[in-house]
Amino acid sequence: MDAVDSRRIEAGDGTPELHWQHWLQARALPRVAPQELLPPGARAVVVAPHPDDEVLAVGGLLAHAAALGRRALLVAVTDGEASHTGSARWSPGRLAARRRAETRLALARLGSGAAVLRAGLADGRVAAQADALHALLLRTLQPSDRVFTTWTLDGHPDHEATGRTTRAAAAQVGARVYEVPVWGWHWAQCGDARMPWTQAHLVTLSPQAVARKSAALQAFASQWEHDPGCAHTPILRASMQVRARRPFELVFA
Repeated sequence: MDAVDSRRIEAGDGTPELHWQHWLQARALPRVAPQELLPPGARAVVVAPHPDDEVLAVGGLLAHAAALGRRALLVAVTDGEASHTGSARWSPGRLAARRRAETRLALARLGSGAAVLRAGLADGRVAAQADALHALLLRTLQPSDRVFTTWTLDGHPDHEATGRTTRAAAAQVGARVYEVPVWGWHWAQCGDARMPWTQAHLVTLSPQAVARKSAALQAFASQWEHDPGCAHTPILRASMQVRARRPFELVFA
């Protein structure tokens, strides 16, 4: 059985956000302010498997990093060219170019001047290219960085491979790393024991950062639109926009 079978990403919107909100409020997880997570001198580094994952995971934190005057770097692992396999409208090359442009627009909407480092790995094959990503991260990361990446049990193979590889490279460099669930909110149930709640912290976001995150997520139009040639589109779900309006982001330390 594949490692991600028990965390399968099904069609639909997944666990309702209202359920999550009630459960998280009752859980009273520890909270941390953006300036505590990103102290002076720290660089925010986001390692995102696909365009839009950086916003879904820590878009609000990137907005705060800009407001705080912190440096930021986005490591774009793939260009997301495989999201519309078989589409007559989107060839892989055309889609990759579109998604790179959407990333630029999203960062602008966050008010972020983050540099973008493109790893150029093949979408859907990150695990097979993990050595290349690991080498890139070893050349890029610094001990003072605060590194944010997708959770190693997020349910998408690229997310999980990116998380594993980033954690290993950060540990080797001595940088602090945080994993962030993206698809986990979809397939997990409230209180799901597969999520490491004892390591969870809520990052408090300002209303301005929440508004920027929501606007930034809308920048990924290719992922919101239905493609008649792809039955599984849109890729992004309505529930994701609802979650983007949370006044917090959750990280696993």
